[in-house]
Amino acid sequence: MAQRFNHMELTYEKGQLTDRLREEISRFYEEVFDWMPLDVDILGQNALLLRVDEEVSQFILVAEGRRPIHSPGYDHLGILLDTREEVDLILERCQKWQERDDRLQLKLYKDLPQGDVTVHAFYVKYLLPIWLDVQCMEWKPGTEPARKWSYG
Repeated sequence: MAQRFNHMELTYEKGQLTDRLREEISRFYEEVFDWMPLDVDILGQNALLLRVDEEVSQFILVAEGRRPIHSPGYDHLGILLDTREEVDLILERCQKWQERDDRLQLKLYKDLPQGDVTVHAFYVKYLLPIWLDVQCMEWKPGTEPARKWSYG
């Protein structure tokens, strides 16, 4: 059975998702990750949808709720990219953003070799109440998985 996630909802306390915060979130994730922000009316509120693709098959929904998320540790959502160069491009964009906004948090990692695969990754946290683990997996030649998810 092939599975993949299509969305994650992150909640703020009622009244925290202001127009200014919504704009700041939208600007960062659009400029750094190329995500497409969209205001959506859902369950009686105006929420922010961060679309990863045009089809809205992968997204983060940012909303308000009575019991908002609390993530004080390194809880995270993994963002898998195809290449080291893509990971490094996003990291470079984050570092440039951090130069002008110290609310952006980065956690850098050395490459993590694990058998036939090496994980190249970093963590970033900016305005959303959770870290993003931005990574790629580099397989030794001939050891790549037989099946790999791709969006066609």
